[in-house]
Formats: sequence, structure tokens, C-alpha cells
Amino acid sequence: MLSRRSVLAASAALVAGKVGAAENRLRFGVIADPQYAEAPPHPTLGRYYANSLDKMRAAVAALNGEDLRFVVTLGDVIDRDVASYERILPIYRTLRHQTRFVLGNHDFDVAPEHRGRVPRLLGMEGPYYDFAVTGTRFIVLDGNDVSLFAPPPDDPRRTLAAERLERAKAEGLVNAKPWNGSLGDAQFAWLERSLQTARAAGERVVVLSHYPVAPGNPHNLWDAGRITTLLARQPHVIAYFSGHNHAGNYAERDGIHYVTFHGMVDTPASSAFAIVEIANNRLEIQGFGREPSRSLTLKPA
Repeated sequence: MLSRRSVLAASAALVAGKVGAAENRLRFGVIADPQYAEAPPHPTLGRYYANSLDKMRAAVAALNGEDLRFVVTLGDVIDRDVASYERILPIYRTLRHQTRFVLGNHDFDVAPEHRGRVPRLLGMEGPYYDFAVTGTRFIVLDGNDVSLFAPPPDDPRRTLAAERLERAKAEGLVNAKPWNGSLGDAQFAWLERSLQTARAAGERVVVLSHYPVAPGNPHNLWDAGRITTLLARQPHVIAYFSGHNHAGNYAERDGIHYVTFHGMVDTPASSAFAIVEIANNRLEIQGFGREPSRSLTLKPA
């Protein structure tokens, strides 16, 4: 027969277990490619630029009703013109959650004199950075680092970008497109150090990027191969989230879930965003609109 002390001890353990589970549970919102502009639609591409304001208002209303640690946008907040930021960013400011941004290619489709201001306009501490929440480190990449559009015209990264693009074309890569980009060597070295720091701290890692790296796709970074090779050696990396390919995509490699989220800008009325939950050995994605829901098993920590 159970004693009162045994019952109390069991109840305390149950409560402690529930509290521990709650502490290990991490929920956050994900938006990809609002790509707002006050411009007529481009039905051939499936782009309804101006409609993204109403879609963002609806997404904010839904996300504000949830208990989230932050909301991240995986690039292309705007489609063009620096004035577009003045229309869409006030909607972001109505989020009650911390807001994080990743830089996309269209975020730099502004006049050359404004390109250097883009990270500051988005309140970013730098074009690439990392942050930790509840035992998970989020590593934010800047795939525009070596590209034909983001660096200043006289920056040597432009020359390097042209060389990398020509090399990708010569190799027949499907992602040899001028609207993609790659990581500079300094950023790649920083990525390696950040992964090492997270592993030493016992943290899981989720990489956030505008550009996918897997599976093979015309929208992938030019240097996708060296990134996936690096990540494959990291047992603590659990996921890589990206946008850019508005149709969405998914692959699992080396126990890492590569999820490409659907673009919000596509279609006249249906939206796309998600809530992600990481808890114990599960990664749950609750999709809204055109974003599918996924239930993914995580490799052991």
C-alpha cells in the first residue's frame, strides 16, 4: 500500500517532469518571402506583391495568439524599392514576439546608395549572426555575401561572385543562376567556429538561411556542397530552414532536416507561414495556408 509520503513524492516528480518538459519546449514562428512591393501582380511567376500587406496582418494576428519565443522571416521582406520597407515593417512592429530577420536577394533590390543600410533597416546586428534559445543555437547565414547584387560595385566579392557563377555554369550545376549567391570564406570560417562553440556548450543547432542547400534545386547556394559537407560532420545540427524556392521543398540527410518554406507572396489570397516546435526528439511544423505541416524525428542529441 502506498504511503502518503510516496504519493506526495510521485506527485512532485510528475510536476517536475511536466515543468522540465515545458522548459525544454521551444516554439517559434517562421515566415518566408513576403516580397512586398506596391506593384501590379506577375501571374506568370505567381507573384502578388501588394497582397502581402494583408497576408502579413493576418499572419501577425495568428502568431500573436500563440506562445512563441520569436518569429523569423527567412528573407525577401520586400521585392523592390527601399520605400517598400516603410509600408511592411510597421506591420512587423505589431508582433508581440521578438522579431528576427534573414537577408534575401530581393531585400537588396534597392538603389545602390541604400544597400548598405538594409541590415540596419531590419534591426539586424549584422548580415550574419547567431543567438541561443532554450538550449538551441540558431545560426543565421547571409547567402548574399558573395553575389552579383549585394556587395558594392567595386567590392572584390563581386569579382569573386562572377568567377564562382562561371565555374558553376561550367560544371553544369542547376543552381548556376545570377540571383543566387554564396558565403565568403570569412563567413564560412565563422560558421565553423559557431558550430564548434554550440557543440562545446551542448546546444542543438538550427541553421537559418534565405537560400536552400538541399535537395538539389535551381535556388540553392552556389557553394551548397561545401556547406552540406560541413553540416554532415556535426551531430548537433538538427535542421536547416530556408526560403527562396517559393514552391517549398524537403530533404533529410545525415539526420538533418532541410526544410524550404513556401513563399507568402505567391497566389492572390492564400498565405503561407508556420509555427515550429522543438521538444525532446520531435520537430513539429504546424503549417498555415499553403505551408504543409510536418512531424519530424530528431536524431539523438
